Amino acid sequence: MTELSNQRIGLIGNGSWATAIAKILNKNLETFNWWVKDEYVKGHLEHRQHNPNYLTDVQFDTDKLIITTDINELVRQSDIIFLVVPSIYVENCLSHLTESIAEKFIVTSIKGIIPAHNVAVGQYLTDHFQLPENQLGIVSGPCHAEEVALERLSYLTVAAADAEKAAIVAACLECNFIHVKTSKDVFGTEYAAILKNIYAIAAGIAHGLGYGDNFQAVLMSNAIREMNHLLKSVENTKRKINDSAYLGDLLVTGYSFFSRNRMFGNMIGKGYTVKSAILEMNMVAEGYYATKGISEMIEKEGIQAPIISAVYKILYENKNPGKTFEKLSKKLD
Repeated sequence: MTELSNQRIGLIGNGSWATAIAKILNKNLETFNWWVKDEYVKGHLEHRQHNPNYLTDVQFDTDKLIITTDINELVRQSDIIFLVVPSIYVENCLSHLTESIAEKFIVTSIKGIIPAHNVAVGQYLTDHFQLPENQLGIVSGPCHAEEVALERLSYLTVAAADAEKAAIVAACLECNFIHVKTSKDVFGTEYAAILKNIYAIAAGIAHGLGYGDNFQAVLMSNAIREMNHLLKSVENTKRKINDSAYLGDLLVTGYSFFSRNRMFGNMIGKGYTVKSAILEMNMVAEGYYATKGISEMIEKEGIQAPIISAVYKILYENKNPGKTFEKLSKKLD
């Protein structure tokens, strides 16, 4: 197996989840390369040892950081690259690339759709940057950035067709408060991470409308079955839907107050318009953009997904949340 010490590790992104991953890498590695979006963030990290915008309590050992605002420099200097930016910014972020990433191992931890192309990030990278499928890894699981910052025990799954590379990435992330397992279900783990954000919006809408714990439990049990049906319909491979990368991630995103998608849904349930909810949040709710893309996919494939359909009607067809959930409640069991 290739030794971790022989690999040059890079990280693209400086949002909350990217900062959480940077905390782990800073703990585990001698050095790593970190691309941030501007000189202000770079200077703040170098001189004050923390991200000025996200997880500001996390202190970094800057002697172990090589920080740059030049994405091509990061690609040149890295063999394994963690790509951790909100899905709606991926296209713009990578538009500055002149260096090829086709021979790099790209690890995405992005739980959303590329809106302009209506595809998951992994598919976007293979389509537009000629990244071979065996050079792609996915990191997912029930792991909020805020809890990583607090070093609360969390679990991640690294999925990749290349088991050796998956093991190397797992070694980058494994520490006393992060447990990591590997998988070969690249498609399933990536799409489960996208789908659970839509279901978290549904959970938030239900809470905002005043539905209680009993309904939420039924909603989540139906959501995992709907997720399983959808994943099997698109790629029927062997997977344990009750594993943490699927059910675990769904539950934490649907129930946790750290969940931005649940928060967004809660605002919609309380009567906010989509526009006003987006403006009030200072973080991206990936599920909003994913709802449109996934809805188009299930319509094209002829897949029945009543929870996703209900969320789509509320967010994109301006249907009344209360009436829509009243109809949805009669379809759940």
